[in-house]
Amino acid sequence: MITRRMLLFTPAAFAQPAPSGLDLFLLTGQSNMAGRGEVEAQDRTPVDGVWALNKEMKWVPAADPLHWDRPTAGVGLGRSFALRMRAANPRRSIGLVPCAVGGSSLEQWTVGGAIFTEAVRRAAIASKAGTIRGILWHQGEAESGSAANAESYRERFSVVMSALRSETGAGGVPVAVGQLGTFFRRDEAARVNQQLAMLPLTFQRCAFVSSAGLVHKGDDVHFDSASLREFGRRYALAYLSLDPDWEAK
Repeated sequence: MITRRMLLFTPAAFAQPAPSGLDLFLLTGQSNMAGRGEVEAQDRTPVDGVWALNKEMKWVPAADPLHWDRPTAGVGLGRSFALRMRAANPRRSIGLVPCAVGGSSLEQWTVGGAIFTEAVRRAAIASKAGTIRGILWHQGEAESGSAANAESYRERFSVVMSALRSETGAGGVPVAVGQLGTFFRRDEAARVNQQLAMLPLTFQRCAFVSSAGLVHKGDDVHFDSASLREFGRRYALAYLSLDPDWEAK
């Protein structure tokens, strides 16, 4: 007999010790990384071999919303990224480490800041169950209101990401950075996107992920659910271009 209690599925209800040897990916940046898409049944379904570190620092099956930074947190790109990565090598188990915070600026991600410090703390706890293999980044909307911030994006990003790699013990792991939505029309958004696209020229082991053709959820800022699922797939392909050993295990 199916009871009402049985129907109340939450990821935390299935919390259990994660297997060792996880391939860990840090999810960093602002709201479009945290995800604001509408959650549907397909986004709540646990997937074998894909875990997420929740707010309480427990490993749970990866189901959206992965983040909790705002009450509006919803579908993001992390879960579809993991699904595509597992498709490339089903022998690997993936641990997603949510660290993104809606509205956060590059300045708030600098060393010593609360957001940076919390990301490092979560990465350290996650690393007890595996090894950091990559960092996914989507940020830049907060920099798009200032020409000075837009023009200096590459330089400031490189400082932040180099420190994040160093402080988490992640060395030179691949970093995938996503284009802002082409629908986002804030003053300097185009200039920020130019800076993001040029990051691979100056930042080691970095790939740029196009958002071409993806659409917003009706607010001209946040990608909708279908777009975020596709964006996650694109992030995975970008990551794989930087890590030829992924299929070797």
